[in-house]
Amino acid sequence: MQYQENILHTIGNTPMVKINKVTVDVPALVLMKVETFNPGHSIKDRMALKMLEDAEAAGKIKPGGTIIECTSGNTGMGLAMAGCVKGYRSIFTTSDKQSKEKIDLLKALGSEVIVCPTNVTPDDPRSYYSVAERLSKEIPNSYWFNQYDNLSNSLAHYESTGPEIWKQTDGKITHMIVGVGTGGTISGTGRYLKEQNPNIKVWGIDTYGSVFKKYHETGEFDEKEIYPYITEGIGEDILPKNVDFGIIDHFEKVSDKDGAVMARRLAREEGLLLGYSAGSAMAGLLQMKDQLTPEDVVVVIIHDHGSRYVGKIYNDDWMRERGFLDTELRVMDLIKGRKAEDFIAVQKEHTVRQAFQIMKEKDISQLPVMEGEEIIGGLTESTVLSFLLDNPLNNGEKSITEIMDDPFPVVQCETPLSQLRPYLNKRIPAVVTKTQAGTWQIVTQYDILQAV
Repeated sequence: MQYQENILHTIGNTPMVKINKVTVDVPALVLMKVETFNPGHSIKDRMALKMLEDAEAAGKIKPGGTIIECTSGNTGMGLAMAGCVKGYRSIFTTSDKQSKEKIDLLKALGSEVIVCPTNVTPDDPRSYYSVAERLSKEIPNSYWFNQYDNLSNSLAHYESTGPEIWKQTDGKITHMIVGVGTGGTISGTGRYLKEQNPNIKVWGIDTYGSVFKKYHETGEFDEKEIYPYITEGIGEDILPKNVDFGIIDHFEKVSDKDGAVMARRLAREEGLLLGYSAGSAMAGLLQMKDQLTPEDVVVVIIHDHGSRYVGKIYNDDWMRERGFLDTELRVMDLIKGRKAEDFIAVQKEHTVRQAFQIMKEKDISQLPVMEGEEIIGGLTESTVLSFLLDNPLNNGEKSITEIMDDPFPVVQCETPLSQLRPYLNKRIPAVVTKTQAGTWQIVTQYDILQAV
């Protein structure tokens, strides 16, 4: 029989995959170290297990103890998984910018999660660093792993990630690219690879709002560089001990938008559903493509799986709200989530007074007129009101067919909003469309104004 003693034995030995479409203009062989194949779906499984085993060996945590860590989600996932196997309680602090999916995953493994504010200094008692440190002092037989300064982090990658990459590329790797957060991945892997070949270039991906790039280039820790950013998993407002700046040849900054957009491209063009920092790493590579040659072999290390970000970068509304989605809004975007009963119309047998009452009750200004399931005309509030005022006693009981206008224009769900201009004017305040389920929905001028 072939089996592993427990899930922790499946960590590492992740595949290397060639990137094809996204890198078509890159004059090099681009390979991706797909760390989502780890059981916790991130590269952090490697260092989480290493930190825990080293802590056990040093007597820093004993059986039945409590794991405490400040995490953006992935390290916590690795520690929580190891804690389940080894019988530890887990408490994690995280920042309020992290995706809901990450928090829910930690809770799914039985962990306690404390959400702390992002926009505070690291030494603020409310920061996720400070809260983790305080808890470790208050809870007996607990240990704060502090992945930022715990050198078992980088050692894990020196012992596993680096040798795997060297073996998988037959020693032909010329460039390594990875996002930098705690610094463990880039420093440990980079150190091993440079020991094999000092000419290998190690490029770190940073984000705007982080201190790494300027510090690397000038030696100055510039607090003016620090400001909130959306990108998850990379960048810092501190200098972790795991970041070995001497190993890193260059830092490349990537914007929040470019990282998010590239992650979506990797999913749709390469079939790789990856995390935010993976998009940043690949976007950084494209920004530096002019420094590469056809003889180069580039390895991009990615951190985590896209399932952690389905409510963020893989959500069109989230992307659009932040100005990250360049694709135009379509009719289907405006009716998303509506039910069949949300479509309000009148049958041709209704009277003018009945139509007016519906408009008042529903607070709407237009009504399609139906004959069975087909739209045969349209009513507007101004038309109905004018007709009633002309002769309030008699006109109210007349059929709406006497005053209805032509049906509102029918458009396809896929129609971009910019293409609705020819249909809408003072006389025609709305269009109608059929959903994929075959039900009618109306899109008014007000709906469009609210969406853009």
